[in-house]
Amino acid sequence: MRKSGILLHPTSLPGDLGIGDLGRWAYRFADFLAEGRQQFWQILPLSPTGFGYSPYQAYSSIAGNPLLLSTQSLADRGWLSPEDLQGIQKFPDSIVDFDAVIPVKKKLIKKAASAFFQNSADPLHREFSAFCSEMSPWLETFSRFAALREANADSAWTEWNPQISASAQDILDQKFIQFEFSRQWKALKKYCNERGIEIIGDIPIFVCHDSADVWANPELFDLDDGGKPKTIAGVPPDYFSKTGQCWGNPLYRWDVLDQTGYSWWIARVKSLLSLVDIIRLDHFRGFESYWEIPAGSDTAVNGRWVKGPGDRLFQALQNSLGKLPLIAEDLGLITAEVHELRKRWGYPGMRVLQFAFGDQSPQNPHKPYNFVPNCIAYTGTHDNDTTAGWFSAKPDSDTHAASATALKYMGCDRKEAVWGFIRLLLSSIADTAIIPMQDVLELGSEARMNLPSTTANNWLWRMREDQLQPDLAVKLRELNWMYGRC
Repeated sequence: MRKSGILLHPTSLPGDLGIGDLGRWAYRFADFLAEGRQQFWQILPLSPTGFGYSPYQAYSSIAGNPLLLSTQSLADRGWLSPEDLQGIQKFPDSIVDFDAVIPVKKKLIKKAASAFFQNSADPLHREFSAFCSEMSPWLETFSRFAALREANADSAWTEWNPQISASAQDILDQKFIQFEFSRQWKALKKYCNERGIEIIGDIPIFVCHDSADVWANPELFDLDDGGKPKTIAGVPPDYFSKTGQCWGNPLYRWDVLDQTGYSWWIARVKSLLSLVDIIRLDHFRGFESYWEIPAGSDTAVNGRWVKGPGDRLFQALQNSLGKLPLIAEDLGLITAEVHELRKRWGYPGMRVLQFAFGDQSPQNPHKPYNFVPNCIAYTGTHDNDTTAGWFSAKPDSDTHAASATALKYMGCDRKEAVWGFIRLLLSSIADTAIIPMQDVLELGSEARMNLPSTTANNWLWRMREDQLQPDLAVKLRELNWMYGRC
């Protein structure tokens, strides 16, 4: 069945405290999707962000991001007073000022936690106890880690002062945060599912070194005796960067993971499947072979390819969890072996229109006439420029030449380029078409979510309240009817 959806991370929603959350605007966006006959809402990882506020550099592979909690929902439960939400500084409405938002939101969440524990008659205490019991395999470890991290001024765990400890209440507060995240998120997901909208989540292949995962399971990662990475993850030079991307994540000891039956991975996938309907496997290519870079490298140039777990991991996942609703992010330098691995498991791959017109090879898989039904097609991803930005590239650039080719292909001028691109996507043979919300809004490069191989000014964009207009839902609905995606 042909379907379509919108890519928008919850932090990019409008909101009352300088960042999108799981409150009223998330529900309004779900209504917008339903009115536009969209069947998917694709998000980025939901985990608590660490370095650079990147959702791909989280300090837990399972926990939820506290910044996504709706403080209004906390107030509705009586854990915050109306006065608590008044007199707060004004935040920008089109970007997230993380440095300003975090201390304000953290203080309010702590106050809500205190109110919850002080009221022993709160009917949610029984639900909280059940949550802590059910989630204890990861929740105990994460809550200790998060409390210790906070007590050590958010420094990396390898730099913690052994004389500093976390109180039992601090650990309980972290459990409350995860409990409330689960409550708010699952209520939103239920609302979406009831309206025919499925959530596409995201699993980064690697985890951050400064994470509860590495702290609690150092034997699963390639670390030295001091707990620091010996080798790190990244990708070699490609169309995103001439020096490659040096991500800095520690690499797995796949031999050790294999000996455990991949239990850590099974738990990770199982947990996310309780929160989303479909999972996008980030950097699928790394499961076949991954780029190993010596720790301390500034670029990814001096790396090497090392064989990944391949079929053994996916067989273990399927044996434990059954047939999985996975999408393989198969972008980058993809070999025949990677394609064969994906095909053996039947996972749809990804196609990106912005990659279709620079490489003029007839075999370029991103060219619309090379799409296959079993794929997820995008105008661009969170790592690309917005489509309007892509079409506005400088005249002497390779991107400008590629966009000029795209205009000829579509038979339109630059004024019509963005919606021409969207129509090209929706009219394609791809079973699923996903459009970043920035493209629906025809926004330029100022709304770009991420620029790979850079660490500053990413993950900041937010949609303003006045931009979520009903006429856009009507336009999307009409195109979905026209191209058989309803």
